[in-house]
Amino acid sequence: MGISQNERQSISDLVDQHKDLPGALLPLLHAIQNEVGYVPDSAVAHIASGLNLSRAEVHGVISFYHDFKTQPVGRNTVQICRAEACQSMGSRLLEAHAKETLGIDYHETTADGSISLEAVYCLGNCACSPSVRINDDVFARVDQNRFDELIADIRGAEVRK
Repeated sequence: MGISQNERQSISDLVDQHKDLPGALLPLLHAIQNEVGYVPDSAVAHIASGLNLSRAEVHGVISFYHDFKTQPVGRNTVQICRAEACQSMGSRLLEAHAKETLGIDYHETTADGSISLEAVYCLGNCACSPSVRINDDVFARVDQNRFDELIADIRGAEVRK
């Protein structure tokens, strides 16, 4: 998947803005992801060249940090907690339901581009397991019915936009 000319220009501008900063790679990668929505594979060579790094160094940092995405993600991110407390309270059933309902697996995005599904290993809400985070909001004691309600809310909000 290629990137648009506007995205290419944005990345080039960001490289120029960051190239003289000490330790520029992480701030630059965050800036690119904030601007474009992900760090395109096609940008790695330009980033490496602009920061005088090898492509392997840039790729290594991108692949090490799970927050960096190398493919476009959905407009909404749904994370299901897989930590022990949530598993003991039914998150495995919830994740199977989520995958079936959305028709995707972890690290995938629905065909309409509205939802990406991710695993997370603790939302700090253990007493109210199982927990789900949708974008920046954490929801407690989520069962299959509550999950369906939350997804319906996302889809309804997108229709109203």
